[in-house]
Amino acid sequence: MPDDQYLQRIGRLIRDSRKHRGWTQTQLATALGTSQSAVHRIEQGGQNLSLEMLTRISDALDSEIVSLGHSGPMHLRVRGGAKLSGSIDVKTSKNAGVGLLCAALLNKGRTTLRRVARIEEVNRILEVLNSIGVRTRWLNEANDLEIIRPAQLDLAAMDAEAARRTRSIIMFLAPLMHDHERFELPYAGGCDLGTRTVEPHMTALRPFGLEVKATGGSYHAEVDGDAVPDRPVVLTERGDTVTENALMAAARRDGVTIIRNASPNYMVQDVCFYLTELGVRIDGIGTTTLTVHGVPNIERDIDYAPARTRSRR
Repeated sequence: MPDDQYLQRIGRLIRDSRKHRGWTQTQLATALGTSQSAVHRIEQGGQNLSLEMLTRISDALDSEIVSLGHSGPMHLRVRGGAKLSGSIDVKTSKNAGVGLLCAALLNKGRTTLRRVARIEEVNRILEVLNSIGVRTRWLNEANDLEIIRPAQLDLAAMDAEAARRTRSIIMFLAPLMHDHERFELPYAGGCDLGTRTVEPHMTALRPFGLEVKATGGSYHAEVDGDAVPDRPVVLTERGDTVTENALMAAARRDGVTIIRNASPNYMVQDVCFYLTELGVRIDGIGTTTLTVHGVPNIERDIDYAPARTRSRR
């Protein structure tokens, strides 16, 4: 078979695996540290792929794109009929953990998150939170995390270096806009305003009164505190972080906000369930249309466990 046909077949496998995970090309590109156009070429079979790149793609999508070492078909013989018993206990979602850390900024009470994944992205977010006055501490070896937000955040003291090392800093926009008429956020390299990575967030947050200009390596945000969406907020991209930003913007807006084309993924559901614990009513969790009944002031001491699978029979 010609090389271009192999590349096209591999590209289709990558595309199908990406869609099965619910990712956009931009999300896959972010995970790989490349551009959306490069991912597009790969999926079209227009770019040569090294084994290293195939391995990185497989790891990012949690899917074995190409299997090496098997020259022929593989056969499995399964004998059923056996009664299964026991338990399975897996770690919490790393993606949900990042969203929940950002959402904790909405709560002026104490948040305790159970079994948070201790990954670099979480560490960077914690560094930023600590620098602006949020007190955080690991409670035990089970990775339970306590978060206490001060009455006033010290945004001028923000750790810009830590902020630039995480793309998730974009999810600070919605929580901060509730208590600050003007503020600045550093942005990570490659996340220029107007690109596909950032513009969907701006489109989602403008109906809530947020306007952002990017100059000098920072987002300069101004907020119209009286602005209220007068129609459903339609997301231009069904992304997880975009949906979470829109949820956090609606959570403390008095009234009802409808969010359409929302991501139904598990990490978004986790943020929804956390907000529900804070007293925010959300209808349609797990679907692409979310109806958020906002609460202007949130101050609760809550204990929340991010999603994890536990099965016992």
